[in-house]
Amino acid sequence: MNSVSARSDAPALRPDLARIASWIDPGSRVLDLGCGDGELLAWLRDHRQVRGAGVEIDDNHVITCVQQGVNVIQQNLEDGLALFDDKQFETVVLSQTLQSMHRTEHILREMARVARHGVVSFPNFGYWPHGWALLRGRMPVTGQMPYQWYDTPNIHLCTLRDFEDLAARLKLRILERATFNNDREVRVLPGWRSTLAVYRFAAP
Repeated sequence: MNSVSARSDAPALRPDLARIASWIDPGSRVLDLGCGDGELLAWLRDHRQVRGAGVEIDDNHVITCVQQGVNVIQQNLEDGLALFDDKQFETVVLSQTLQSMHRTEHILREMARVARHGVVSFPNFGYWPHGWALLRGRMPVTGQMPYQWYDTPNIHLCTLRDFEDLAARLKLRILERATFNNDREVRVLPGWRSTLAVYRFAAP
């Protein structure tokens, strides 16, 4: 797995989104699942001439996407990606949403079906303060996971190794990995020191 620096022409994006943008070829077709307000797709359109579409469920985010001229479909990701053809896109992105999906394996398989490459990011449950919180008898509450146990949308938390094992079982070939702690990239002991992991994989 290679780790490359995010390109310098992405100053307006968060570090994790800048890294994702650096993995996407200019002029390619991109599907962004849980695209939020369309920030990544708008940037890719303006800076990489990417032809993109987003899927989002939140009404306010959908309105913001439309205002930015981002193509968006309002749909619940749990319903799958049946609207899209096999290999319709070069890259499909699922940014900080995997941990809230009920059907984790299904959405990863669907990503591999509709695109040649997938990008996922998720909070790293292996971050060392989480273990300390558990030793004190508490569920972790951190900047990356700011919710209490009773109101969290995060239902499938995992570590870096957990995700890599699942990817191998689904025959997703991991191409690159980047890990972050807030806005800083973590290169040493990422399994313990990072709060967010970003993976790029190739479909079977």
